[in-house]
Amino acid sequence: MTGRLDCTTCGACCTNPDENRAEGFLYYVEVDRGCSLLQRPELKKRYVVQDEEGTPHLRLDPSQRCAALVGKLGGKVHCTIYPHRPRGCRLVEAGSPRCLQARRERGIDP
Repeated sequence: MTGRLDCTTCGACCTNPDENRAEGFLYYVEVDRGCSLLQRPELKKRYVVQDEEGTPHLRLDPSQRCAALVGKLGGKVHCTIYPHRPRGCRLVEAGSPRCLQARRERGIDP
């Protein structure tokens, strides 16, 4: 199924999962300390927030989407920080259980 799924027409995994929302988690993807995103002041200021313990995370917009995601979920999307995205983003693969769960939660058919 991996070959059929195109991340540029989805973006579901760039949204805070329902389970996190239900638990009240305000943060989604942690930005590891070695991530190049943290070395780019203009990107860090725009796309990174810190939790209460000072751990950096990708900023979410009011709809709980990653602030770096542009476009319509399930339509056409683009990650504005793709070359600098954190490890958590790099680990999601098209067709993986995490991908399919995110698609189901956002009503995007595989």
